[in-house]
Amino acid sequence: MSCAKDLRNVEEIEKWLDDHPEFVLSYFSRKATRNLFHRTLPRTQSRDASTPPTSGTSTPVRKISASDLDTSMRGKLKPILNVVDGQTSFLSPDVDSSKLSRTSQRKSRDELKRLDETELMMQLVKDIAEDLNLRSLCHKILQNVSILVNGDRCSMFLVKGSADGPKCLVSTVFDVNAESKVEDLDNVEEIRIPWGSGVVGYVAEKGETVNIANAYEDERFNQEIDQKTGYKTRSMLCMPIRNSFGEVIAVSQVINKHGHGNINHSFTPEDEKIFSRFLTFCGIAIHNAELFETSQKEIKRNQVLLDLAKTIFEEQHSLENVVCRIMMITQSLLQSERCSVFLVNQNSKNLFSRAFDLEAKDIICSESSSSPVKTRSLSDFQCPVNIGITGHVATTGQTLNIPDAYNDPRFNPMVDEISGFTTKTILCMPILSCGGEILGVVQLLNKMDNTPFNTNDENLFEAFAIFCGMAIHNASVYEDIQKAMAKQLVAFEVLSYHATASAEEVKKLKVIHTNMEESLNIPRNLFDFSFDDDALDEIGTCHATLQMFYALELHSRFSIEKEVLCRWIMSVKKNYRHVTYHNWRHAFNVGQTMFAIMKNASISSYFSDIERLALMVACLCHDLDHRGTSNSFQLKIDSPLARLYSTSTMEHHHFDHCIMILNSQGNEIFGGLTAEEYEDAFTMLEQCILATDLALYFKNRNRFFELTGHHRADWHEKENKQLLSAMMMTACDVSAITKPWAVQRRVAKLVSEEFFLQGDLEKEELKERPADMMDRCKKDQLPEMQVGFIDGICLPVYKAFAQLCPELQKLLDGCLDNRRRWSELADTQRKKMLED
Repeated sequence: MSCAKDLRNVEEIEKWLDDHPEFVLSYFSRKATRNLFHRTLPRTQSRDASTPPTSGTSTPVRKISASDLDTSMRGKLKPILNVVDGQTSFLSPDVDSSKLSRTSQRKSRDELKRLDETELMMQLVKDIAEDLNLRSLCHKILQNVSILVNGDRCSMFLVKGSADGPKCLVSTVFDVNAESKVEDLDNVEEIRIPWGSGVVGYVAEKGETVNIANAYEDERFNQEIDQKTGYKTRSMLCMPIRNSFGEVIAVSQVINKHGHGNINHSFTPEDEKIFSRFLTFCGIAIHNAELFETSQKEIKRNQVLLDLAKTIFEEQHSLENVVCRIMMITQSLLQSERCSVFLVNQNSKNLFSRAFDLEAKDIICSESSSSPVKTRSLSDFQCPVNIGITGHVATTGQTLNIPDAYNDPRFNPMVDEISGFTTKTILCMPILSCGGEILGVVQLLNKMDNTPFNTNDENLFEAFAIFCGMAIHNASVYEDIQKAMAKQLVAFEVLSYHATASAEEVKKLKVIHTNMEESLNIPRNLFDFSFDDDALDEIGTCHATLQMFYALELHSRFSIEKEVLCRWIMSVKKNYRHVTYHNWRHAFNVGQTMFAIMKNASISSYFSDIERLALMVACLCHDLDHRGTSNSFQLKIDSPLARLYSTSTMEHHHFDHCIMILNSQGNEIFGGLTAEEYEDAFTMLEQCILATDLALYFKNRNRFFELTGHHRADWHEKENKQLLSAMMMTACDVSAITKPWAVQRRVAKLVSEEFFLQGDLEKEELKERPADMMDRCKKDQLPEMQVGFIDGICLPVYKAFAQLCPELQKLLDGCLDNRRRWSELADTQRKKMLED
């Protein structure tokens, strides 16, 4: 019994709700929870499969006008309800209207007339709620209005314009009746009515309903439309359509109420009531459709901007191409007759240095002839930035939107007289870099539809002007890089020419070598660890170097021509600076020690011929272009080398300089290597030269000492061999400490003098106190410092090599002998100081 009563109550409530749809919608929008809305969403919402995917590597210019992307509307649009078949859901902006629009059969006019008022109203509301296409929706609304109030013709005028700016009423849905089709409106011209003008303008401005029994007796009625169309307007009912915020968003007008026997009838208060009731729902539907249309335009707008970004970055290798694409897209998007770009001279900020110009007719001619669009580029354009419209924008960074150029005092009419072009409207905007620097100005002249540039034009262009600035900046940087690379190549050619030994020097070395080769005259003690270079002059050291290559048979193994080898040796010598110690003589002595190891020590068997070649080249080139100062000094003065290499500064430079010489014409001693040999040689060459940085020596030596102490290491293994070659470079680099005492003392004075010169620079230029070993004031402590140098660096490495290879005991013996002598000098020096 209770269930039956509850059921009757439910039926009564449902019937009451059916009779009061306005309350239903109001209650639902105010009270329904988000969860309830989500539960009422359609379960199957998919994309339109007919939409083709975008693809392709080249981005075309979209044939779209900025007016197609105008998203300005009355107030702020908020999501409202979508009512379909009695179900309510939030409308998602990215849902395809074709999927949401139902395809249910609309009832005929006769069928609708047989419905009672409530059923009729619900049927009409359902009909408009199904449609998200604004034009189709307006057409349906007008057909339904015609049915509801029995009117002959109906029209819809939508409010256009921003909330703060000028407004007008626009209609593309005009003179609709119950039998008309939406396709009939395709060729209907847009009708614009000024705000407040005529009956429609009055209704929009005042927000009041106007019911006129005789239109010609009302002073607000504009008779010109009847005169143009030949249609006689008698009665008229005109009513505002409001959105959910109470704002007038449209005006609906119905004219000439039908009556029995063709008797003229006016619209009744009951018609007004029905009309008003229906338009309440129409306001929601129109607002909903406008929201959907706005979301679609926003999607299209974003796609245009993404296409623009892709397009201009595809062309960034050429500044002219980038500007051309920008101008084409700008002209197409904003529909202007002319587009110009002026770039500011980055060296002289008060001048425009380049100008580009494009007219709409250039694009039209290009499309008709299938030829590429050409912009007029003036690369030698010189114009002050403080003159005219463009100058004002370039100096202030402000955007100018000028509706009448000749009434603006900043406009120079002489420009039109020279070009023959008539300027009407101007939109001029700065092009900014990422850092806000003004790169140039873009100027649009005369919209194609003869209307001024509007806020939408400004906003749209401002959005992609950001991309334009980035593209122009990147293109300019790219061009600068290309120029820098070209300058680098030129500098490399010049450097190679001047760094390469002359033909006379090469010829001299070849002749000496030939003569000595015939007499088998090899420099004395060249194979010994005790070799002294003091007996050789400069050309003698070069000849001795040549002899070392021949003795190791590297020239024949790798097909190195004598002239190429001679030129390379002379070029290496030429690229050492005349510093006190780290000069060609030092490099030659390091190479001689490595040569002696190769000829006398069994460890040479661990290395292949290509590795021997790399070791010899590394020794001779390991200090190329040395400046007589240490890595720490380069860092202190923030030299270009220190900025280029943060670690092992000079060693990286030595290696790069070595590669430069090897790649110079006529110096290609690696030219006969296979691809694999070439890669192996360069890898080892880099590792060996960098190994002469004592910082790396300290990093690696404990591992080396561990391997040599256990006598179980496989020195053919790659990592072990790299470690061995690195330690050999250090042993050769400091090998002066193993020479006979006379040689060692002479070299020690050269080293200390170079250190003192750096210390002098630190005092004078950096105003710093140098380390003791570089302080000239402490030169008397040289013996003691030499003992410290031997104990800290030299003795450990030579002890390890003596353990590894007995033939290298001579290096350790020489080092120990010199330590004894330096220690004696240090003791003598201390005694003298005590006596004083």
